[in-house]
Amino acid sequence: MAIGAALATGGAVVALLPQANAADAKTPDQIMTMCERSAVINGEQRSVEDFGGAFADGFQADNCDFVETNFETFDGPTEKASIDFPNCEPNATQPAKVSLTWSSTSAQGQGKYVSTQQGGGGGLFGFLSGSWVKHTGTLDMTVKSATAGDTEARDVPVGKVLHMEFTPKLQRMTGEWRVRIDADPGSFAVNPSPEQNFVAPDVVEGPVILPGAAGAPGVVDGTSKAVLEDC
Repeated sequence: MAIGAALATGGAVVALLPQANAADAKTPDQIMTMCERSAVINGEQRSVEDFGGAFADGFQADNCDFVETNFETFDGPTEKASIDFPNCEPNATQPAKVSLTWSSTSAQGQGKYVSTQQGGGGGLFGFLSGSWVKHTGTLDMTVKSATAGDTEARDVPVGKVLHMEFTPKLQRMTGEWRVRIDADPGSFAVNPSPEQNFVAPDVVEGPVILPGAAGAPGVVDGTSKAVLEDC
């Protein structure tokens, strides 16, 4: 319930699994840093060099996994996608025929945390791609943006101004980054410690993508509409 409320309100809440000690609570950003510096992320064994560390730095956690909990599609904000085409001359008597080119670009993948955002810290964002691309019609998250557009022949009635609008179809993937520090049985000089688990919720959004023709990059799915306004 706490995580769901946090996602709905934009709050930052960390849920600890039962094995965790409340005294060891971490902020979401701290958990994301631990994840990025984990020995294994989503099943991939890593070295300290993968996050720019030195051998002496070691890992901050033993394992980190992204677990998807929900996926949904919805209409994004409608945007003006072309210039205006007026038919406003005082002596105009016929509809004006125009060749109208429109274009709209949507960002591909936006994470909740700085370290997962496209172009951000770099490390973790690529690990989301496996979950992202399993949904039909999506681009890999290494692609920063995708575009929809077309050129259409239109008639502009007398006394009107024409432009195109585009409403992209977006998708939202909700999930959790689950970080684990394994139990340490201890030794002569080191006290034993229990397993520790930390969870940070994440929400990633981006456009729904239609396949491109003949191997071309995919295009943004959505609805285009001609809009007429008075001169």
